[in-house]
Amino acid sequence: MKVREIAAVLERLAPPSLAADWDNVGLLIGDGRSEVNSLMLCIDLTESVLAEAARVKARMIMAYHPVLFQPARRLTAADVPVAYSAAAGGFAVYSMHTALDVAPGGTNDVLAEVLGIRETRPIEPLVRPGGYKLAVFTPAEDLAAIADAAFGAGAGTIGSYERCSFFTHGIGTFRGLAGSRPTVGQPGRQEATEELRLEMVVPKERVAGVCAAVRGAHGYESPAIDIYPVAEAPAGIGMGRVGRLPRPVAAGTLIKRIKQRAGLKRVLFAPAGGKAGRLVSVAACAAGSCGAIYKAAIGAGATFYLTGEMRHHDALAAAAAGLDVVCLGHSNSERMTLRRLAERLRRELPKLGVALARMDRDPFEIV
Repeated sequence: MKVREIAAVLERLAPPSLAADWDNVGLLIGDGRSEVNSLMLCIDLTESVLAEAARVKARMIMAYHPVLFQPARRLTAADVPVAYSAAAGGFAVYSMHTALDVAPGGTNDVLAEVLGIRETRPIEPLVRPGGYKLAVFTPAEDLAAIADAAFGAGAGTIGSYERCSFFTHGIGTFRGLAGSRPTVGQPGRQEATEELRLEMVVPKERVAGVCAAVRGAHGYESPAIDIYPVAEAPAGIGMGRVGRLPRPVAAGTLIKRIKQRAGLKRVLFAPAGGKAGRLVSVAACAAGSCGAIYKAAIGAGATFYLTGEMRHHDALAAAAAGLDVVCLGHSNSERMTLRRLAERLRRELPKLGVALARMDRDPFEIV
């Protein structure tokens, strides 16, 4: 199986467009044309994990954290040792990171299952650029011809629907300058005429073509066309999860459940107001370094927050604000998603060997 075929499946499960602006996801090392028989999954690509991949002949690695994060000016063993070793050894390395965090069925949905919450929604819904919207003003009799021209040039598609538009009625005013040839009225005279405002969405790459098509179909000498950027917030996609427990649970009981499901003997706990034992009905979670979004969790109604790590002063502020906080350790909160990802990949790619790295572990131990 080719690297690019595996990468295509990874991209479908967690589209790179969902990743944070500062992140670096996708195929970071390797040749998409290369043939591989086995894929290894890990959180951090270390020399130990790379040696393990070589032993089991896994020539492609999905390292959740990007092995190349900041721009590298040199690809040397001294500057980026693990990336250099991977490239020199002919490995392909793919990263999913924040794209997997926000995607349905990804890191934070797995953590929400550990927590046991239901009817979940993102703590911070994803908002991203969503292309452009075109608005053009036209006499009613020209509406159909202009709309058809715009649709034919690629405008008006929303999800599974095409030829989508909206129009409203209004009054347009103008005064033609010397040399103008207005369709309505006379040059040099203030005019007012009934018009329709036609709106439709346009992909970025189609804006120029759609504008040209609209001008070609328009009866005005100088049609008024507005193009402005819009944002989109895909349903159910975003950072973290918040939801309701099936029934109220004591914080201590909830922590025991978390440790059992996460396979951890100890966690860090900052009880609200310095006291443990209260009942929890609404809880939230966010894997990795998501301690800073505790205020959004409180705003969503949570009184219990499960995350990877949180700054000392944020933990004090969260507890003072009435939020119980449990920290699993950065990669401990993320590693559980690898098993779920392996199951999904085995269903999608039954001929591909998929293994979890045994040498992949959190760098910190509580001793």
